[in-house]
Amino acid sequence: MVQYHPGELAAQRRAGVAEQAEYSRLAIGTTLPPPAVQFLTEQPMIVVGAADDDGRMWATLLTGPAGFVSAPDERTVDVEARPVPGDPLAPVLARPAQVGSIAIEAGTRRRMRLNGVSHPRPAGLRIIAEQVYANCPKYIQQRTPQRAADTRPTAPPVVGETLTPTQQEFVRRADTFFVATRSAAGACDASHRGGNPGFVQVLSPARLRWPDYVGNAMMMTLGNLQQDPAAGLLLVDWLSGTTLHLSGAARVDWDPAVPMPGAQRVVDFRVERVVQIDHASPLTWSAPRYSRFNPTLDPEATKP
Repeated sequence: MVQYHPGELAAQRRAGVAEQAEYSRLAIGTTLPPPAVQFLTEQPMIVVGAADDDGRMWATLLTGPAGFVSAPDERTVDVEARPVPGDPLAPVLARPAQVGSIAIEAGTRRRMRLNGVSHPRPAGLRIIAEQVYANCPKYIQQRTPQRAADTRPTAPPVVGETLTPTQQEFVRRADTFFVATRSAAGACDASHRGGNPGFVQVLSPARLRWPDYVGNAMMMTLGNLQQDPAAGLLLVDWLSGTTLHLSGAARVDWDPAVPMPGAQRVVDFRVERVVQIDHASPLTWSAPRYSRFNPTLDPEATKP
């Protein structure tokens, strides 16, 4: 039976959801049930999070035709894709590594998380499962994947330490991002955050803030941040396949002086590294249908 680590337990107590979290824990397994295997084989994308050699956390997007993710047995997931050159996780996933991953089916708002150890394969990676669980569909925007009609070659990465004005606008427009964190023991997790455009605030070229909405009470992301502030964010331009990777440190403000609409607490993120890769994926996605669970944003309330 999977147990929560001390950071997760502390976050659950702080949020007042310990009883609900214990109930949710029963859904966490170490093997893939048949519905999970079927779900994975139908997905065109999976997000993977891990730490680089300097200890920075990153998240990346892997895509492919249906079937590029498969499960040869109940503990093993094969991904027939690798990060593009210049991706901060390209060298990491070329060797064994602790990883967190999340697969989302945007059309049906279903998602599944799989954490464990990855090993390189000739055309991708193999993940040996340590934690497997599904999440609720809240805050997922409905989108339909499609292969771009005029596929452009992947551009060389643009690397920086702060966000350019164009990248800041990229963040302000976002309705979805992915976040990778790790426990004190180094176990990685990848999760999803969604909301209406503007739910992620750009406070400066090196500082972001976003609301933490009501969820499944597991507190895995916030629990990891209780133990280690390192975090990696991934934002995707769904119309072009461009990816924006951010690495830095996150801090949970449990009692924010400036509340955000729908937030139970707020997360502040300090940007330390930025990698932008234009046309990183040959897939693009349709315009979104926003989740009915997304809190309505007050333009005045969301100003820094």
